[in-house]
Order: sequence, then C-alpha cells, then structure tokens
Amino acid sequence: MKWIRRLLIAIAVLAAGVGVFVFSTALTTERPVGFQATRATGADGKPFVIGVWYPTDARPWPTVSGFAFATVARDAAIAGRGLPLVIISHGNGGAPMGHVDLALALASAGYIVAAPMHGGDNYEDQSAVGSAAFFSGRTRQLRATVDHMLARWPGHDRIDPDRIGAFGFSMGGFTVLTAVGATPDLGMVPTHCARSPEFACEVLRRAGSPLMTVGASAMEQNFVADPRIKAAVVAAPGFGFALASPTGGGVRVPVQLWSAEKDASVPYASNAGPLRQWLGAGVEFHSVPGAGHLSFLAPCTVLARQLEFCAEQGKFDRAAFHEAMNASVVRFFEQHIKQP
Repeated sequence: MKWIRRLLIAIAVLAAGVGVFVFSTALTTERPVGFQATRATGADGKPFVIGVWYPTDARPWPTVSGFAFATVARDAAIAGRGLPLVIISHGNGGAPMGHVDLALALASAGYIVAAPMHGGDNYEDQSAVGSAAFFSGRTRQLRATVDHMLARWPGHDRIDPDRIGAFGFSMGGFTVLTAVGATPDLGMVPTHCARSPEFACEVLRRAGSPLMTVGASAMEQNFVADPRIKAAVVAAPGFGFALASPTGGGVRVPVQLWSAEKDASVPYASNAGPLRQWLGAGVEFHSVPGAGHLSFLAPCTVLARQLEFCAEQGKFDRAAFHEAMNASVVRFFEQHIKQP
C-alpha cells in the first residue's frame, strides 16, 4: 500500500537525518587520532582495561565514546616516535571515556594518552570502595598502567619514558597526587566526615568502608610514589583535607590544580583550598566560575544531555569551558614534559 511505503520512506529519511545530526556533533581534532583498548594486570593479579589515544596518519571516523561521539581511527598505526605519555585517572564510579575530549586534545597535540578503568571503582563495579586498600589500590593501578604502557603495550617503543604526566579528576585527583609524592593521613577521614560530612564521606559510608572507623585507616597506608611521572594536573580532587596534612609527604613535580566554584560534592574549603595552600606558590591554580563538580566530565552529545551527569547549573557552558581547559592542560604539559 502506498501510505505504508510513504511512511517507511519518511521514517528512513528521519532516521538518516538524526544520524547525520548526531555524527555532525562528534568530537573532532585538528590532527588525526587513533584509539584502541588494551588490557593490563594490576599488582593484585587482576586485569583491567585501558583506553589509549595516540597520534596517527590514518583516517578517523565518528565512533561512540561513552556518552559522546568522537572521531577516531580504531586500532590504527601510531604516528611518531619518542612521544610523551599522559595517564588519566577517572573519578569514583567513572570510566576512561569520562575525559575523552581531553584525551583527544592531547593525542592531537602529539601525546599518547592512557586511561585505566580502575578495578573495583568504576561505573560497572564499586566493590573496592568498601575495602581498606581502596585508596592505595587506585595508586597501584596507576603505576601498573605506566608499567604496561612502557613494557607490554604493542606501541611501547614509541613512548619516551622520561616524559610522563598524569591527569586526575575527583578521586582520580587524589590518586594522581599520591602517585607524585603526597602521603595522605587517612586517620583524618572519620574525624573530618563526622564533623563536616561531604559526598566523599557518603561514598565510603554507603560502601561500609572500615576507613570510616577511627583507627582503621592504619590498616592500609601503602602509598608508593612513581618518580617516572614528571608533571600532574588535578581537577576537583577529593579528600584534599587528608592530603594537605603536616605528615602528607612532598610533591616535587609541577602541579596544575582546578576547582569548580559551585562544587557541592568536593567543596573548595576542605579539598582544593587546603591543597592549594599546601602545594605553595608554585602551583598553577584555576577556579572555574559557575562550574559544578561534574562540569569537569567531557561535554555530552545532545542525545545525552538529559542525563544527570550531563546537566549544568544555570547557563554554564561546559563545551566552551572544556575547550579552554583542554588548551590550558595541553600548554601545561607542553611546558613541563613535551619538550625533551
């Protein structure tokens, strides 16, 4: 029947139009970027996935990347040698694709970027959050990621092992700071959380973590810095109050620190604030007016903007902010690790 045929044609045209529109919003880069997934093994013997972005000469295509579309060349050949490496550590319950736009910006600028899916603390699995080794376990996974990229990743011979940086968001910010020398006083966690409860405290409480019990934090304090990491960028780092303590060890690499003005989950007063003071005058500090905690996650496509982690307060423009932030992060690494 003619009306059925017309209806099917109309549906096909509409679907094609939606497809064109969606793919036209895909994140793009100035230079081609390749992507592949690799698998590493942690110190506990458990495997975990790493998303890897890198420069390539291959033709990229729009590809689904978490809650965004990105134009990449899947499993393409790597372009260049002696490339610097940046490790990205996602936040609590996150995933490697949470900072896909930053990974693309860095890879387009000539970096290899590796983002591990933290075992036991990702969007699929939160089982490690309730353990005594939750904090240091993440730091060990970060080190295992560097180990894998330098020795077992198929393109390891393209990396310059003397030029490594790290980026961390939220719990990932804590992870990166401990990887570059900070030694947290976890004994402060139950005391602080009883006095000034915040989102990070609620995460541990819901998980039934023994770290919320006074004295229990002494069970796991095995933080080992990775001297291979030469520069760090941290955004909205959690548990800053425990890092910026008199016994907190020393960070001896350049640090760029970001804080969101309207961050109700990781308040400036107990996190970025004390860290800013503790790190001293050498820290490069950025406060983002109008931003909330989740504003540091990659901009969402129009089809995902109704999701909770895509929503913004007021008229804050996440895409415009990320364009400026990514450029700043690239400049920071250009200054501190890009040049031999």
